[in-house]
Amino acid sequence: MGEEEGASRRPIASRSSSWAIGLSAWLARSGATPNGISLLSVVFAGIGAALIVFTTHPIAMVCAAISVQLRLVCNLLDGMVAIEGGKKTKSGPLYNEFPDRVADSLFLIAAGYACGFGWLGWLSALLAALTAYIRVFGGSVGLPQDFSGIMAKQRRMAMLTAGLLAQSVETLISGGHWSLILACAVIAAGSLVTCITRTKTLARSLERL
Repeated sequence: MGEEEGASRRPIASRSSSWAIGLSAWLARSGATPNGISLLSVVFAGIGAALIVFTTHPIAMVCAAISVQLRLVCNLLDGMVAIEGGKKTKSGPLYNEFPDRVADSLFLIAAGYACGFGWLGWLSALLAALTAYIRVFGGSVGLPQDFSGIMAKQRRMAMLTAGLLAQSVETLISGGHWSLILACAVIAAGSLVTCITRTKTLARSLERL
């Protein structure tokens, strides 16, 4: 994630890992900016999306899965460089959210077209964006941002990564696309459930204000 603090910062276990602490400290010393790291996540998403759409080669699917994880690493490090590295900027909240929405959409729409169901990719991207909208809306009315749900960002990307790796094997065995179809369907359904549960939680919290 980007420049989040307190209740608006996504809880990520790997933030306390030695590799993340060391790498973020090195980036802060080297002159890297959190906003630049946020934008780099979109670059990785674009590379991954291109690999997914333009080739079905097993190695390409593995590389696309790696791109998903590199995008997540950027999402982790930008916030650490901003907060722990002392490089927070006033425009940080903008870079915190917008690149994430673009990266999600690039990956999910590409996966939909790659499996032959473009509409499923668009639906997954729409619902993924809606989960974020509900979260940010809660923060805009003074509530802690709600990162809960069965298909929050880390789980979406974990499912997509698993789908891409499974697709690399499926391509070798049968040439089908069931792995990506299933991944997209699970992401869409899970995102819908997450939207519903977050909205219910938001409504209850607002009533208690």
